[in-house]
Amino acid sequence: MSGHSKWATIKHQKGAKDARRGKLFAKLIRGIEVAARTGGGNPDGNPTLADAIQKAKDNSVPNDTIDRAVKRGSGDLEGQQLDLVTYEGYGPGGVAMLVEALTDNRNRTASAIRHAFSKSGGNMAEAGSVAYLFNRKGQIVIPGDGVDEDRVMEVALEAGAEDVESGDDGVVVTTAPGDLRAVRAAFDSAGIAYQSAEVTMVPSISVPLDREGAIKVLRLLDAIEDLDDTQDVYANFDIPDDVMAEVT
Repeated sequence: MSGHSKWATIKHQKGAKDARRGKLFAKLIRGIEVAARTGGGNPDGNPTLADAIQKAKDNSVPNDTIDRAVKRGSGDLEGQQLDLVTYEGYGPGGVAMLVEALTDNRNRTASAIRHAFSKSGGNMAEAGSVAYLFNRKGQIVIPGDGVDEDRVMEVALEAGAEDVESGDDGVVVTTAPGDLRAVRAAFDSAGIAYQSAEVTMVPSISVPLDREGAIKVLRLLDAIEDLDDTQDVYANFDIPDDVMAEVT
């Protein structure tokens, strides 16, 4: 599997760990609030909000919690105002990273992320120096156990998916951001189960890593994701399957 496909499956595993830590709900709720504030509280006219709500429902966030988050974001309820900020940097081995954070204090958040980079052998970068390496895409991860890859490809491509990539861990389906919901609905209709479906940032090129480099990069990712303000992290590494199995 390519680097971005591996990262898709790792992000799902990390999401499960975040859920155990109790952090995932907070991230999902903050994402709903910002989407509602920037694009309005009606998901029919705000695809970003619709995706944020669906992701929250996928992770069992209660409906009343989602409704309150939408209302806070749209101004119908009082609440803390958060800004969505993107930081760019390089990890060990020259791995490019995009960090999306939701914050009420940009200086505090920038300082914390800069410290995480420097402590783990990376460094912050100027705006635009990393972002051009990533493209916003929809991505659906389907588990590998018993999956009919031919059926997945047939349904995905008929629904408008751009790419279907298979590997030992399953299948990753890539779509245009606006087509994610249509492809997801096609899988629902076809009875094809999936682990996750979200709009993400997919790298155009990947940086190969050996075991030592993989350990350093994954340690940096953990450090950044453990920060309270971090919403999402994207990286363009490529780790061999045997090394990936060992270090994760």
